[in-house]
Amino acid sequence: MRVFKNILLAITISVGLQTWAQQTPAPAQSEVLTIKGATAHIGDGSVIENSVIVFANGTITAIGNSSTTTQGRVIDASGKHIYPGFIAPASTLGLGEVDALRQTRDFDELGDFIPNIRSIIAYNAESKVVESLRPNGVLLAQVTPQGGKISGTSTVMQLDAWNWEDAAVKTDDAIHLNLPNSFKRGRWWLGEDRGWKPNDKYAKDLGEIKDYLAASKAYGKANSTIQNEGFKAMQGLFNGAKKLFIYAQGEREIIDGVTLAKEAGVKDVVLVGGYEAHKIIPFLKQHNIPVLVNRVHTEPRGDDDDYDLPYKLPKLLMDGGIMVGLNAKGQMERMNTRNLPFYAGHVVGQGMDKEDALRMITSNTAKILGIDGKYGSLMNGKSATFFISEGDALDMRTNILTHAFIDGREISLETHQTKLWKRYQGKYDGK
Repeated sequence: MRVFKNILLAITISVGLQTWAQQTPAPAQSEVLTIKGATAHIGDGSVIENSVIVFANGTITAIGNSSTTTQGRVIDASGKHIYPGFIAPASTLGLGEVDALRQTRDFDELGDFIPNIRSIIAYNAESKVVESLRPNGVLLAQVTPQGGKISGTSTVMQLDAWNWEDAAVKTDDAIHLNLPNSFKRGRWWLGEDRGWKPNDKYAKDLGEIKDYLAASKAYGKANSTIQNEGFKAMQGLFNGAKKLFIYAQGEREIIDGVTLAKEAGVKDVVLVGGYEAHKIIPFLKQHNIPVLVNRVHTEPRGDDDDYDLPYKLPKLLMDGGIMVGLNAKGQMERMNTRNLPFYAGHVVGQGMDKEDALRMITSNTAKILGIDGKYGSLMNGKSATFFISEGDALDMRTNILTHAFIDGREISLETHQTKLWKRYQGKYDGK
C-alpha cells in the first residue's frame, strides 16, 4: 500500500511539474539585430558607453561605440545596460526538482568512486527551477553531480533548450572530487560533544583517493582489454581533456588535495569552496589553481574567524592574484543560484571594483570552465549570449531584464513565478 502511495505521489508531482513546464525554447536567430544606446559591460573589466552591438546567426559581428554602423532590426536600449550571460558553475540545476521527493533528485548516485556517471543524461531541460534563473541573467550553468568521493562528470549547459542534447555547450568537461575533512563535528544525537575533533578516517579516505587516481592512470597506460568505465572516464584528467574540480575548505585539505592531484599527473585543477584559501595564496599561485568561492551569504565557519570573512574572501583572493569565480553552493543551492549576480554585488560592498565583481560570474568563470572562446564576454566573434537590464544587474533592486539572448536567440523571460505574480497582482489591483 505504501509503495502504491509513493507511485501515486510521484505521478501527481510529475503532472504538476509538466503543468508548470518552461517556456517553449526560442527558435534560431533569423535576422540581423543591432542593440544601440546601452552601457555595455564587456565582462573583462571594460565598459562601452552608448554602445552598438550587432549580431547575426548567433554571433556578435560588431561591437563599439555610437560610431559603429547599425544593421538589420534595431533595438533602442538607451539608458539601459548590457551584460554577458551570467554563468553558474558547480550546480545541480536540472538534476533535482522537489528535494522532499527522492524520485525527482537525480544528482547523487550510489557509490563512492563513480566518475563515469554523467550529469548530462539526467538533466531536465524543462525544470521550473532552471527557467526561474533567466529573468536574473543566469543563462549558462555547469550541471554537476554530487555525493561520494568522486561524484561523476559535469557538462556545461545553456538554459533554454528542448532537451539535454540541445542544451549542451561543453560535454563532459570535468570530474568532481570531494575531499574528506581532517576535522569533524561530534554527533550530538549520539551523545557526542558538538565541537570539532580530528577525523580519524582522514588519512584512510585520502589514501583511497590517491590509490584510485593511481589505478586510473595505470589503466590508461596498460591498454587493458578489461573494461572499467570508471577508469575510462578518468583518462581525460591525465591528457588535459577534463579538469578536476576539488571540493575542499580547510587549509590542510586544500594543500593535500592539490598535491595529491598534481603528483598523480592531473593537468588542470580547480578548487571549489576554498574557505581558507586566502591563507595559502602563494601555494595556489605556484600551481596555477583558480578558485570558485561558495556563496558569500553565509556565516563564518570558525569561532575565531572575522564575521565578514565569507563576504570578503573573493576580494582577498583576487587581490592576491588568484582567478576567482562565484558559485551558489550551500543550502537550497539550486534555488539560490538565481541570486548569483547579487552575491557578486555584495562583494562590491567589500571594496571590490564593480567590473571586477562582474568578471567573477562571466569571463573568469568562462575561463575556469574552458568556454571563454565563445562565452563570458561581449566581443566580436563570440556568442551573442547576453541580456539587457534596466539598471545595475548586480543590484536586485534594479536588475530588471527587458531582453535576453542565448546564441542570438531571443529567449522568453516568462516563468511560472511571473505568471503567478501577474495573476495575483491582477486579483488585488482589481479590488
